[in-house]
Amino acid sequence: MYYRTQHSSDNEDDRQEKDAFFVYDVSVKGSLLPKPVSYGGLPMLTIRVEKIGLKDAVSYIDPVITVSVKDASGSDMTAPQDTPIAMNKEGSYLIYNVDVFVQKCIDSLPLGFAIFFELKHYKPKKKDVSTKCWAFMEKDEIKEGQAALELYKKPTDFKRKKLNLLTVKPLYLHVKLLINI
Repeated sequence: MYYRTQHSSDNEDDRQEKDAFFVYDVSVKGSLLPKPVSYGGLPMLTIRVEKIGLKDAVSYIDPVITVSVKDASGSDMTAPQDTPIAMNKEGSYLIYNVDVFVQKCIDSLPLGFAIFFELKHYKPKKKDVSTKCWAFMEKDEIKEGQAALELYKKPTDFKRKKLNLLTVKPLYLHVKLLINI
């Protein structure tokens, strides 16, 4: 999440930029929600977002992944959560290693739900945040352990009707799933 504010420094170095607008990132630490309490032994899902592979990974500014749970019609089932900015860039990977706690019990989610992952980054020329690509997983894919999710071209299709792979190269979003009871 970003907001614009007017620069107001009287510092000599900043004089020529005095009236310029700057974008400040208010999600440096992300908007991750705490681990929810499980009631009655119902299964809760923790998703460790490990890394995402992109051919030009080092070129992205302030890359975050927005994780959201949507029903079959694309409506939010829980509040979307933003990871912190990638902690490292290694070769063709953005490294996150952060846990995202799904805020509802898996069994309470409706038929046809999916968990979406959108890679967003800042574009200084447009002074805007843009979605680069996205991935998703459906209920039948939720199994404890490692998962590699295919990346799709934007725009994000929450109804999952038109899926276009981002690349033919073997680049994926790598996550680790943990089911907590």
